[in-house]
Amino acid sequence: MASYQDLMAQKAALEKQAAALTQQIETARRSEHTAAVAKIKALMAEHGVTLAELGNKATGRPGTKKSKGTTAGRKVAAKYRNAATGDSWSGRGLQPNWLKAALASGRKLDDFAV
Repeated sequence: MASYQDLMAQKAALEKQAAALTQQIETARRSEHTAAVAKIKALMAEHGVTLAELGNKATGRPGTKKSKGTTAGRKVAAKYRNAATGDSWSGRGLQPNWLKAALASGRKLDDFAV
């Protein structure tokens, strides 16, 4: 049977090994995360996909809950869309630059109605 000192030495060695494995896991996770983000960005650029087309805002905090019963922060259907680029505007807030430029060039707001 092993002595108390032997068992404590084994415990210390296992804790050291666990700490090293935890560090390796975190390094691998960061590396894979970086590679996944780069791959997603490359695919988006290759196919011309924008974040607006994905339909969700990336919060960077998975699992965050939104309060129920309020309309604040909810998406509104697009009322105006640029057929050439796919950009859209709900009609709320300031007009986006692409719409301002089109209106300044002589086009009408009704030309972009969805």
